[in-house]
Amino acid sequence: MKEKLTCFIIDDEPLAQEILEEYVAKVSFLELKGVFMSPLEAAGPIKDLRPDLLFLDISMPDLDGLSFIPMLNPKPMIILTTAYDQYALKAFDLEVKDYLLKPILFERFYKGVLRLYQEQSGKNEPESREPKPERQNEPDHIFLKVGHRIRKVATRDIRYVEGMKDYLRIHTRDEAILTLLNFAKLESMLPPRAFARVHRSFLVAIDKIDHIEKNRIRIGNDLIPISDSYADAFYKLLKGLE
Repeated sequence: MKEKLTCFIIDDEPLAQEILEEYVAKVSFLELKGVFMSPLEAAGPIKDLRPDLLFLDISMPDLDGLSFIPMLNPKPMIILTTAYDQYALKAFDLEVKDYLLKPILFERFYKGVLRLYQEQSGKNEPESREPKPERQNEPDHIFLKVGHRIRKVATRDIRYVEGMKDYLRIHTRDEAILTLLNFAKLESMLPPRAFARVHRSFLVAIDKIDHIEKNRIRIGNDLIPISDSYADAFYKLLKGLE
C-alpha cells in the first residue's frame, strides 16, 4: 500500500514553483523529489527516479508541457498547472489527471491530489499538516467537456446532477448539460458541503432544495430519490449545516 506519492514540479516561473512547493509541503502524503525549469531538464530524472506524479506547466520555452506528455514512457500521473483554460480539451485527450488554473487555490490543489492518493492507495482522507482553507476559497465555476468543447459552468447555477451510464447530466436553471465524466471526478471539482450525493445516480445542490418528504427531494418541478445507502450521510450533512 503506497504511503506517499512522489512528485516533480516542472514550471519555468519561480513564483509558481514556490507556491507549488509550499502546497506540497502541507500535504502529508506527497513527497517532493525535484523541481525543474523545463521538461528537457526533468526528462533524465523522470527516467531515473520514476515519480508518481508531475505538476506540469504548459507554456515553457523549448518544449511545452503538452508536447512533452506523449514522450513519457512510462507516463506518471500528470496534473497540469497553467494560466490558460484554452488547452483543457487537449489535456483531456492526453488523459491528464487534473487541470489546475493559476492562481491555484490550496483547497483546489488538495482536492485534486487527495483524489489521486485515494485512487492509488485506497486510503481514507489523511491529515494535512495545515488546517484546511476557509470556505470562502471555494471554486465558483468548473470546466466540463461537452462534445468537442470545454464549457465553463458556474457552480451556483447547478441544481442537481443525474448519472446516465458513462455520462452525467448537469441540470441548471436554464439547461441540461451532458458531459463524459464520473461522479467521483465531478465531486472533487465542486465546493465541499455545497453538494451532496443522495443516490447512486443523483447529486444535489443543497441550497436548491425546496423541501424533503418521504425520502424524496423536491427541486423546482423535479423529484430526486434518496437511497438508503446515502440517506444517513445526507441527513448528517444537513444537520451539520443548521
